[in-house]
Amino acid sequence: MTSVQAKGHTAPAPISETELALQGGWRVVVLNDPVNLMSYVVMVFRKVFGYEEARARRLMLEVHEQGRSVVWSGLREKAEAYAFTLQQWHLTAILEPDEAH
Repeated sequence: MTSVQAKGHTAPAPISETELALQGGWRVVVLNDPVNLMSYVVMVFRKVFGYEEARARRLMLEVHEQGRSVVWSGLREKAEAYAFTLQQWHLTAILEPDEAH
């Protein structure tokens, strides 16, 4: 919509800093561990996120070689759900604020 609002529509209420912190700009980061097989991590990424084999493998290699990988970013509530799910699959997953947003 343009800066001129259509008749009968109101502008959305401004978002507070707290609401913004809760809403957007969160990353799910998977950390390397000495326990899980690489093929297992690929399988988990495919099941949890629905990623294609190539993307899941690239993220797994990033975890393995660099010690961590941002596997998803978006709204905090969804990020928390993904991190919890990954932890249920016995992967070490943490949340970080996404400074780019």
